[in-house]
Amino acid sequence: MLKKAGFVSAVAAGIMMVGGTAFAATGDTTGTPDPTFGDAYNTFIEGGGALGYGAASLVAGAYTGVATTPALILHSLEHHHH
Repeated sequence: MLKKAGFVSAVAAGIMMVGGTAFAATGDTTGTPDPTFGDAYNTFIEGGGALGYGAASLVAGAYTGVATTPALILHSLEHHHH
């Protein structure tokens, strides 16, 4: 169950990132040269790396939070229980 939730979260985050940049790129392009294949390739590679890093961070953070929260709550209750 946790793996499915992490995957769905990562996909949703990726779609939001890709959709946000696509809509932000609209504007006046008069006089702007067309990108070369090399430019497009480098942008694709950098974007894929950023997406992968973001998804991995999101999943790692969610997993860590779910795995450690019960212990943190119990530890807190032990110190405040009289």
